[in-house]
Amino acid sequence: MILFPAIDLVAGQVVRLRCGERSQMDVYASDPVAVARDFARAGAHWIHVVDLSATFGEDGRALAANRRAIEGICGVEGISVDVGGGVRSLEAVERLADLGARRIAMGTALVRDRTLAREAAARFGDLLVADVAAQGGVVRVNGWRDGTGISADELVRDLADMGFRRLVFTDVARDGMQVGVDAAAYAHVAAVAGFPVVASGGIARLDDIRALAALGSSAVEGAICGRALYEGNFTLSEALAAAGHKEETCSPSA
Repeated sequence: MILFPAIDLVAGQVVRLRCGERSQMDVYASDPVAVARDFARAGAHWIHVVDLSATFGEDGRALAANRRAIEGICGVEGISVDVGGGVRSLEAVERLADLGARRIAMGTALVRDRTLAREAAARFGDLLVADVAAQGGVVRVNGWRDGTGISADELVRDLADMGFRRLVFTDVARDGMQVGVDAAAYAHVAAVAGFPVVASGGIARLDDIRALAALGSSAVEGAICGRALYEGNFTLSEALAAAGHKEETCSPSA
């Protein structure tokens, strides 16, 4: 299983939110490229990056700082970058691809502009990842601020028809809360999608990673881990071992 250590960015700083709330933000570092290098030295081959400033529509200075950070992270030797946040146009996908991203997540458009989502999936193929977040089984969009009234199962079931073959699924209520994962829920999402999922939200201990890895690669392709790493619940080396430490065998399109 791929273990994706997470770097969430606000104005060039490394942060973590609780349940996606901008008002509940902890800052962990001011040099995201140094954090990425540390992850690489610990053995990571993938990093999950979220441009929260783009997600929340912040000012030009914040957006520029995040772009510089993303470009720098993409330049870290041995690292492939999965990036998302505010990806709501073909131009946004192209910009991130030009910065060096190897996977790019699109979320809000899956609900609000399916024509765009289909066009993006057709044009960019495996570079593009569906980014679905849900709370109480209902999809949330626009940085998780808006409910949709659409069930997660309904949207996930439609992804293949839209042209997607990759999915990051976030359990909003657990994200950043270190309350543990619901492994069975991710197995269910993968079964509905018809392809493996990257699990996001709630990892608090190594047993959470092991539980996801135990589901097998046909259900869970990877897991995103953030706050538990920054809070020192375990080391990245320990997390990689719990995941099976097989990232080195995975190509960006694997």
